[in-house]
Amino acid sequence: MKYLPVAFALLLGACSSTTYKLEQTMDLIAASEAKAPHGVSGTFEFEVKAAGKVDGEIFLNTQENFRDRRSISIALSPEVIRAFIRKEGLSPKVYFIGKKIQVTGEAKRKQVFLKSNGIKMSSYFFLTEISVTSLDQIKEI
Repeated sequence: MKYLPVAFALLLGACSSTTYKLEQTMDLIAASEAKAPHGVSGTFEFEVKAAGKVDGEIFLNTQENFRDRRSISIALSPEVIRAFIRKEGLSPKVYFIGKKIQVTGEAKRKQVFLKSNGIKMSSYFFLTEISVTSLDQIKEI
């Protein structure tokens, strides 16, 4: 009986995580918007169509244009980038293009301000982003 609360907590934790398949990208975007400012935790599958590097982070994008309403960005921290290069011998910016990946984490709606000549403007857009801070969170499928 004393283990019942622990078992219940583990069961609840397992239920709160969701798997989103490749064809459910718009469902994930809608869910992250509905839960904002909180995120949607789970395991997600995507095809990487584009990538970019900003301020030391690499962003893997599900659309050619990361500003596209249908795009989700996977943000790889500098530590993950270094670990990936040590493991694979290639930058994730190059390695993942055209590949299907599985990412575990939290998809969150993020406000991104536009810049002009390095100066933040008042214009902005929203995107859905998943931060990857451990190499264990991302893999090719």
